[in-house]
Amino acid sequence: MDERAFKDRTKGFALAVIHLVQRLPAGPSSDVIGRQILRSATSIGANYRAACRAKSLADMINKLKIVEEEADESLYWLELLGESGIVQLDQLSALSKECDELVAMTVASLKTLRARQSNRQS
Repeated sequence: MDERAFKDRTKGFALAVIHLVQRLPAGPSSDVIGRQILRSATSIGANYRAACRAKSLADMINKLKIVEEEADESLYWLELLGESGIVQLDQLSALSKECDELVAMTVASLKTLRARQSNRQS
């Protein structure tokens, strides 16, 4: 997947989470989890954009590691929303699948970049 497509996917994911949070029922649990997932989901794309402008390969790897962490955290909050019954699991399946794919693609990119970095150091 190219840079533009990944930027589009991360932004689309963030927008979908924004819409999800706007529809959450009022309550202390929804408020806390909503704020948390809103922060982590919007951070994925922002940090990916920063990675695209990295100053070095090591800098890019560090920034992509943040993307991985934020995507995995977003998946955690989606799981909590579903397992707590705040949101029906079937309403979260597409978002969870997309988030899982974002994590997997980021991990694959990190493996490639780390191999490249290792080859340079050899």
